[in-house]
Amino acid sequence: MGLHMAVILVSNDDGYKAKGINTLVSSVQNLGEVYVFAPDSQRSASSHAFSLHSGIHFHRISDRVYITDGTPTDCVLFAVRGLMDKRPDIVLGGINHGGNLGEDITYSGTVAVAIEGIILGIPSIAFSYVEYEDDPDLEFSGKVARWLTGKVLEIGLPKGILLNVNIPKNPNGKIKITRLGKRIYRDSVVEKILDNGERIYTIGGEPPTWIREEGTDFDAIEKGYVSITPIHLRWTDFTMIRKLRFLEDEFKI
Repeated sequence: MGLHMAVILVSNDDGYKAKGINTLVSSVQNLGEVYVFAPDSQRSASSHAFSLHSGIHFHRISDRVYITDGTPTDCVLFAVRGLMDKRPDIVLGGINHGGNLGEDITYSGTVAVAIEGIILGIPSIAFSYVEYEDDPDLEFSGKVARWLTGKVLEIGLPKGILLNVNIPKNPNGKIKITRLGKRIYRDSVVEKILDNGERIYTIGGEPPTWIREEGTDFDAIEKGYVSITPIHLRWTDFTMIRKLRFLEDEFKI
């Protein structure tokens, strides 16, 4: 595939004004025609939600840049299914402000951008910078995004595979192909009583940690590597299919 003619769709969950998405766009713009469909405000932790029962609005704010009051998944779905006049060659999510490691990917709107991309049959990558900072230095992250996007445009990805990329704050200049790690969550429910007596609830608790296992995305990040994890949406556990087949004969109600 010729890089100069590539059509690149970019979205995120931090909103179109976020430094991450603007860094990503500027980093890959020399690889082809870049289209941006992004939320008009913060949509972090929206996972793979989309607007099934309500209409949403899209506004064109500049050439090939559109914003919406919908979700990150809406951005990709509506762009590919009708709002773009060209089918993307690749879908990019990010650069997220904060890591998407281990089970984080199930909550992530950034990863959902890539999930929707591969559901639609398009090679997709999700990029995340692991630190939460008001004004992160994303220069290295942009270089990673440009290199890997160009590489995927060149060699492609197997059908149904996305790449989940996490970039450390203090990189050692190398990449590591990893598997998802395991977080240890210490979440708790926090109750607050308002002046009018109304009770509201939020999720609090100690910051999560992770199980230290070599070869995981967490391990790579701690050692300064850029973590690249191939993710397949074939969620069926084929081993358990065989183990549970006996239930077919025992079923009786």
